[in-house]
Amino acid sequence: MSTQPSRNYEIEERHVEKKSDSSLVASTFIKYAAYIVITFGILYFLVQYVFPLF
Repeated sequence: MSTQPSRNYEIEERHVEKKSDSSLVASTFIKYAAYIVITFGILYFLVQYVFPLF
């Protein structure tokens, strides 16, 4: 006769608090804003100076 072992699971609760460091958020925003400005600068250069040569 087979008996199922009693299943006694302990549930562990974790509360993760998200820390929002405003200086980290600001520096990340500045970094990606610079990427976007550089990308548009390169596109502007291509459209204004390189494409008219063809």
